Formats: sequence, structure tokens, C-alpha cells
Amino acid sequence: MNPIPSSGERLPAVGMGTWRTFNVGGDQYLTDQRTEVLKTFFDLGGTLVDCSPMYGSAAEVMGEALDTLNAREKLFSASKIWTGDGDATRQQDRESRTKWGIERFDLQQVHNLVAWQQHLATLQQMKADGDVRYIGITTSHGRRHGDFARIMETEPLDFVQLTYNVLDREAEDRLLPLARERGIAVIVNRPFQGGRLFRRFQSNALPSWADEVGCRNWAEFFLKYILSHPAVTCAIPATTSVEHMKENMGALYGALPDEQQRRRMAAYVAGL
Repeated sequence: MNPIPSSGERLPAVGMGTWRTFNVGGDQYLTDQRTEVLKTFFDLGGTLVDCSPMYGSAAEVMGEALDTLNAREKLFSASKIWTGDGDATRQQDRESRTKWGIERFDLQQVHNLVAWQQHLATLQQMKADGDVRYIGITTSHGRRHGDFARIMETEPLDFVQLTYNVLDREAEDRLLPLARERGIAVIVNRPFQGGRLFRRFQSNALPSWADEVGCRNWAEFFLKYILSHPAVTCAIPATTSVEHMKENMGALYGALPDEQQRRRMAAYVAGL
């Protein structure tokens, strides 16, 4: 469990993303399957689920899954504002809440800095009014890190969300140190590069010393590299598989690598 710096509230270090994976509205079989994935996530101690209006039917599917499981009390809900209309912040928040079936989001974020000045100002007022608990901004694929850092330096943020994994480590240079300096929680998206890390490396054996860093499979190896960075609060891998969810949640347990071991992990992957 890692603390949110602005409040001290603690979150499990592995959350769940929904990009692509929960965009299955209209297909009851796939919706039921995703509900089992969500049940496994909650059963193994997860709480933070992240979504966005950009993700097609994912919010509706999440709402149906939460209805089926009657599990909203287990949820730390995180969504995003994704519209170029800077006056539509509250409307989009309301639409997303309706789809999820919740009264307010725990976390609302400006997605990829779209119309961020207007949306962030409204989110700050919504937080002051008690209409959302935490606010933040997001980026992905390494985009706009300069703009992102300037906002982190000047705006009161509870969370930032960014891309970081054992190969994409640009965030180590500026954004992660800045988050620690400013007391901002960090959610990591694309921890597996959208699945590409598995496609690239899963045919290779784990290093002989993997047990020294508490890793029994590649999912734990990739996630523990991320979670061992002192600035990271939570990673949000996405999956359609119950078995893969179990592997992801395994990263919550056992040892985390120290700085020397992290360098060894990055070097091992780079050498494959």
C-alpha cells in the first residue's frame, strides 16, 4: 500500500486500466468475462480502476460489472475529462458518473492535457465543492513532457498519470523526481507497452536471479521494476484474462528490487 502524498490515504500499488480491454459493450459474453476479471482484481486486493470517455463503451461495461458484483464499496474510481470543449468539464464528469453508477469520482483527471487550463480550473472548484476527491492530469506515450512538467510545477495536483516501464524510462529524468519534490501521486500507464513487452520477451527465460527481486513471472518482473521507483504510487496494467490478472496482482507481494537491482533488471531486458 502506498500513500497519496496530498492526503496520506493508502492505495494498493497495482490498479487496473480499461483501455481497449473493457470496450466490449453489446457483447454479453465478453462483458461477463470482464466482470470476472474485475472480480479477481477486487478479490486479490485491488481498488483503483482507471477509465476514460475515450475508451468507447468501457465506462458502461464497468458500470454493468460493478452492478453484477455489487462491489462499489471496494472501488477507488478514476476517470478522465477528454473533450476540447473547456466548458464541458462538469457535463462529462456527470455523464461518466452515470455510466459507472457512482455519486462522485475519487479521482478525475484531464486526459492528455486536452483543454487543460479550463478543465483543471473547473476540477479545482469541483474538488473544493466536494464533487470529486482528487484531481490530476495525464499523458501517455512520452508526449508533452515539457508542458507536463510546467503544469506540475505551477498547479496544485493530487495525481499525475504517465507512461513508464522497463524500456520507456524518460520519466525518470524529470517527471518522477518532480512528483516526489511536489508531493504528487504517480499512476503509471502502459506498464507493459500495451502488451508489447510480453510479445517481445516472454519467449526468453527470466534471469536466474529473478527470485532475488521477488519475481516469478514476466508480469511481476515488469511491474516490480516500476513499483520499486520511490515516486510511483500505482501502476494500472490492463488485461482481459483472469490468469493474467492473478499474475499482475502477484506484484503486490514479496520483495521489491533496490536501486542496484533495478539497474540490473533494466540491463538484462536491454540485452535480450
